Amino acid sequence: MIHVLLAEDQRMIRGALTALLALEGDIEVVAEVARGDEILPAAERVRPDVALLDIEMPGGDGLAAAAGLRQRLPDTRVIILTTFGRPGYLRRAMEVGAIGYVLKDAPAETLAAAIRRAMEGKRTVDPTLAVTALSEGGNPLTEREREVLATSREVATIAEIAARLYLSEGTVRNHLSTAIQKLESRNRAEAARIAEQKGWLDPDPGFG
Repeated sequence: MIHVLLAEDQRMIRGALTALLALEGDIEVVAEVARGDEILPAAERVRPDVALLDIEMPGGDGLAAAAGLRQRLPDTRVIILTTFGRPGYLRRAMEVGAIGYVLKDAPAETLAAAIRRAMEGKRTVDPTLAVTALSEGGNPLTEREREVLATSREVATIAEIAARLYLSEGTVRNHLSTAIQKLESRNRAEAARIAEQKGWLDPDPGFG
């Protein structure tokens, strides 16, 4: 029997996934959580074979949790299960040790197959998304540029961004200008939107 931890904040989706996986004779959901900060404690309690993690959840995101699982429970295989078909998220999921990346609109049998493949040490990644991720290359933004762009989604002015990040206003302007140029965008809002669509920014910290 393959023991699975399921992390999904939407109750209806979580219940449907649990019910679908219960139809598989060799898969059992042994823990369900609705928050990102509940993933590691639950995993340490039940020691699942596979963790199915959503990306955006209250209390923390699935990518950060995947990194924590790799450090603390390296035998647990991680599959990201998400609505976000973003190449940047796929790259980051692989970087933090996820063995699978499955979109929620995939057929139910795809998820069950991915779980079984994970137990065999085999990857499962949406092929179209994989090709897109390879063709687009890596994230051109530095960590600080990502941080400034991400913060610009939450606050309106340069002064507010500077205060939030403990930077000077001039430094913030420089980072925003560089990011806008790199992304060939017209302004910071468009730059943030492009970076978010590609999965180059952290999941929205205002979520949940």
